[in-house]
Amino acid sequence: MLRLATLIDGFNDRLGRFVSWAALAMVLVQFIVVIMRYVFGLGSVWMQESIIYLHGLLFMLAAGYTLLMDEHVRVDIFYREASPRYKATVNLLGTVFFLWPVCWLIWDAAWPYVALSWSYFEGSQETSGIPAVFLLKSVILAFTVLVALQGVSVILHAVRTLRGLEVPRSEPAPKL
Repeated sequence: MLRLATLIDGFNDRLGRFVSWAALAMVLVQFIVVIMRYVFGLGSVWMQESIIYLHGLLFMLAAGYTLLMDEHVRVDIFYREASPRYKATVNLLGTVFFLWPVCWLIWDAAWPYVALSWSYFEGSQETSGIPAVFLLKSVILAFTVLVALQGVSVILHAVRTLRGLEVPRSEPAPKL
């Protein structure tokens, strides 16, 4: 149980740290686009579209990492000051009754959309754009898998907390 949670956590941690570099790449590409356009009077559709791709990759592939770090937006009026057992219960129930169903709904809605895009290897509508829209759309499915997998880890950690086998990361370890 712990091994699986550790494996999922490690994967999303490494992927999130890697994908976070897309933010820097996005800023650099945008800077270059602005300089090319306003200083040299040149434009590049490919570079402008690459910003959209980087933005999509950053947010969609780092969603599992965000869940791992417990940084998703939540209404924490009660959660913030709650006991570890209460938090574990909320996390467990929230994952089963909210997170996984939403992941499934997104997957179910995205599958035909992505499959159609793959059926003709959809490319940019612009002549000099990136010819890989089908790959960008596939990131939606990757998003659902990464978040659902991290949900498995959340549940495993919650069960361990409820059994008294684990102290949540946000809680200080008990002093002996």
